[in-house]
Amino acid sequence: MTLTLRACAKVNLDLRVLGLRPDGYHDLRTVFQSIALADTVTLRTTRGPFELTCDDPGVPTDRRNLVWKAASLLWRLARLGRGQPRNVAIHLAKRIPAAAGLGGGSADAAVTLAGLNRLWRLGLDETSLSRVASRVGADVPFLLVGGTALGLGRGDDIYPLADLPPVQVVILRPGFGVSTVEAYRWYDEDARRPGRSRRSAPLRRATPPRWPAWAASLGNDLQPSVVRHHPTIGRIRQALVEAGAVTALMSGSGSAVFGLFERAEAARRTARDLARPGWMAVATRTVTRGEYQRLLRLPSGGRGV
Repeated sequence: MTLTLRACAKVNLDLRVLGLRPDGYHDLRTVFQSIALADTVTLRTTRGPFELTCDDPGVPTDRRNLVWKAASLLWRLARLGRGQPRNVAIHLAKRIPAAAGLGGGSADAAVTLAGLNRLWRLGLDETSLSRVASRVGADVPFLLVGGTALGLGRGDDIYPLADLPPVQVVILRPGFGVSTVEAYRWYDEDARRPGRSRRSAPLRRATPPRWPAWAASLGNDLQPSVVRHHPTIGRIRQALVEAGAVTALMSGSGSAVFGLFERAEAARRTARDLARPGWMAVATRTVTRGEYQRLLRLPSGGRGV
């Protein structure tokens, strides 16, 4: 049996750091949004040890990969056997860049959980898989839900919101990545410096009709600290707004920057005009929760784990 599933990327439409948790992580309030930019995850039943391959030689295919972690954890929790999973091969066709704040590795892990749920005939529902997902990574629970959603805690406590009206999205990822660990360290260092701003300066046009009220104050608290170390990110934001974006922000801990556009042609033209050698420049769109759930094909009612 072979399953081929799309692993959609995410952007953080809004990201606020509320404080430091006792476990060392940061308390967050973020609004996630699925976009159509996607990896392809192919799961195939085999005979023998678990196998993970990828068409990008820069992506690890051992226990460092969240797909490996997701498969191993689900194997153990479902009590399918001891040690590492067996009799399944997973191949990743990558399009979402790493260290970009787009959730590529987390999306692959979420799709792996959904695919193995079917391949291994576990019959687990979304709630049960979400419990597993939160142990794999903070972004993984949202990537089992999709659409527009509020994330609290580490970002893994998910509350679905009404879908944002259809929006065109331009993603620009410069020729460097940003480590999530470094981004939060820079934020904490700035927080200890008196007078240092930790809020994103507004950079947007008027909010379009039919957009929710919360969309009028989008921002990313990590952005100022990251921009101080990587000024290119600030210049990309400015260029996107000058090109007509409703708003432009760094996604997550960066380095990718997204711009929201009302018209597809404007988005395609902007991605083309702002492309640079060694960068990723793509015009894509938002994905609703209903569309996302059809892609994952999770059972609406199933047993727990």
